[in-house]
Amino acid sequence: MSEKIYVHVADDHKILIEGIIAVINTDDEIEINGYSLTGKEVINFIKNEENRVDVLVLDLTMPIVDGFEVLNYFFDNEISHNTIVLSSYDDIKIVQEILRLGAKGYITKNYAGKHIIDGIKTVAKGKQYFSDDIQKKMMNAFIGNKPRIGDLPDKFIIESLTEREIEVLKLVTREYNTTEIAEMLHLSVTTVESYRKKLLKKLKVKNAVGLAMYAVKNKIV
Repeated sequence: MSEKIYVHVADDHKILIEGIIAVINTDDEIEINGYSLTGKEVINFIKNEENRVDVLVLDLTMPIVDGFEVLNYFFDNEISHNTIVLSSYDDIKIVQEILRLGAKGYITKNYAGKHIIDGIKTVAKGKQYFSDDIQKKMMNAFIGNKPRIGDLPDKFIIESLTEREIEVLKLVTREYNTTEIAEMLHLSVTTVESYRKKLLKKLKVKNAVGLAMYAVKNKIV
């Protein structure tokens, strides 16, 4: 009989944790060793040397301390870990970042049921593992095809905005129209309109109200 693989699951949705645990429990080679609802709980659990964790299944968007910060903590403190990121985000930039921080696998939540067990067993051996959709994106990036922009956390989207785009976004939020913004920033109306269209596309909203709501929600204003 092979040795058990001990797994810790971290996600801020208890119902998703229960679903993942239910799938994992169908395999006799894998044993659940607790769960965390925040990144801070993950760090505290891992810091306790009495807690055996062969594989950490980690969500990226959690309160207090998110999954990126957990990986950064591991990276900065040179903590060895076998981590699979389980996330609803599918943009290749996210995958590249978590690999840079030492994670060994990435499974999108839509593919969790199909891949989680094989992923855990592969990553437990120190090897990399990716769900089908992520493998396809990585292959496209490798051969030079520009991958479709996938879903990204807000923090990545905000970091992608230029200083000028943020200036325009703040003024739109303050209810200035295109002509007024052009005068204030000493730009042409056409240029400002171009910035507005780029913001609508990047932030995935439909109008100025959506831009304002996004800015307020993410504390840009």
